[in-house]
Amino acid sequence: MRVLLELRPALDGHAGIPQETRLLFRGLGLLKGLSVEGLMQSSNRVIAGGLPAGFEGWREHRRIHSLSRVVVSLQQSSRPSRKERLIAGLQLLLKPAQMLLGRLLGRRLALGHFEPEQFRDFVWRAMFAKTLPHDDFAAVTAARFRVCRLPWSALHATGLLTARFGRAVYPRLDTRGYEVMIAETPYPGRVAPGTRLVVRYHDAIPLLMPHTISDRSYHQATHYHALKRNVADGAWFACVSDATRRDLLSVFPEVAERAVTIHNMVSHHYRAEDSSSRLVPEIINIRRNQSIKGGGGRMLPSGAAPMPFLLMVSTIEPRKNHLALLSAWEQLRTELMPDLQLVLVGALGWEHKAIVKRFRPWLDRGGMHLLEDVPAPELRLLYRHAAATVCPSFGEGFDFSGVEAMRCGGVVAASDIPVHHDIFGPAAEYFSPYSAGQLAAVLKRLFGADAEPRRQELVRLGDEVSSRYLPERVLPQWQAFLDRLNEA
Repeated sequence: MRVLLELRPALDGHAGIPQETRLLFRGLGLLKGLSVEGLMQSSNRVIAGGLPAGFEGWREHRRIHSLSRVVVSLQQSSRPSRKERLIAGLQLLLKPAQMLLGRLLGRRLALGHFEPEQFRDFVWRAMFAKTLPHDDFAAVTAARFRVCRLPWSALHATGLLTARFGRAVYPRLDTRGYEVMIAETPYPGRVAPGTRLVVRYHDAIPLLMPHTISDRSYHQATHYHALKRNVADGAWFACVSDATRRDLLSVFPEVAERAVTIHNMVSHHYRAEDSSSRLVPEIINIRRNQSIKGGGGRMLPSGAAPMPFLLMVSTIEPRKNHLALLSAWEQLRTELMPDLQLVLVGALGWEHKAIVKRFRPWLDRGGMHLLEDVPAPELRLLYRHAAATVCPSFGEGFDFSGVEAMRCGGVVAASDIPVHHDIFGPAAEYFSPYSAGQLAAVLKRLFGADAEPRRQELVRLGDEVSSRYLPERVLPQWQAFLDRLNEA
């Protein structure tokens, strides 16, 4: 079976969907009877098209030039020039109209070829190095890849534009020769007859909690119209949790027979190991967030002694509920542990300014530390030595941080929402996300003089529960699912 897997998210950050995409690409490549190829595409810029059909007769220099242009076009500069911004803007304005015309004329969106042999450094460092071990270098850089020139955002724009006239129309990708295409989140495109579309469905938050997302009108509409088209086209859905599957069926009950739960995989980086807590202050000093004026908190003295700390790993945005944790932590410092530190790991997300403003007195005074770009080996150490990892979000599709903490031998406290019960089961202490006082009470129980038996029980349960998300447990589920599709 030939499988085409969307790799667009792999060009982004360390965790979440980008991490899962890398693990899935490598994992599916290990399964019997599967030939897995990656689809290269940018989120928001037109890229070079790669090698077209019939390129086999090209001279070597022409082939290299074409492939090199793909590499260059996928590497977005952090500060594009005015000319680059102007060209990109014009492309994004024109492409939806061009795609719509092509769709009306019945044309498929061609996919170019990308040969990685002479570009392995790019393939590895741009898409896979943030998650996979070096042992996987040879396998993923020898894989086959296809190229979609047009950006994901332009495909969405086509759907939104045509939806204004009564029906969202999306271009059809030329996926002939592939039995399955796996897309991460609802895909703003269609596949060729003979190809089954599988949507890796992470959450229905843009539909069921639209007040918690950025650019609400746009993201709600793009999610809905693309999802509606996927459903109408007979797509299958591989949901990351039972809670996500239930949410999907609450919107589109007709896909019940085409929706399964296959959990995300946890990275090999997260495991229990002996390590020194004296390394924690050094990690905090080195990984302080540099996006905030004045930095992500006060520097700790060199060689600082081990300190008790709470840990939260998440993008800084309202849905993640940092302010409830902040209030609970302030209460704990006042009533129980005056030296308790708060360590927050995550990039600045949408509407973060009001949250950071609330952080600012503590960042200046000391006690709170805001970190970014923490590599997995260091994050593993933070999980291991935190007094607790807190997952206070109002809504999630899976929540990697709790699972990762459990794999590292940490104790987890999580908001009392359905997905946390699905994923963490009995291996976490739960609290209402709407009550900072309840969170503080839960943490007091975990830190009390008689808390050690409960903490040990949570660590034991965490090891058992988190092992469900190891690749060797999840990949057989993918094998069975894809075999089922092949036989259908």
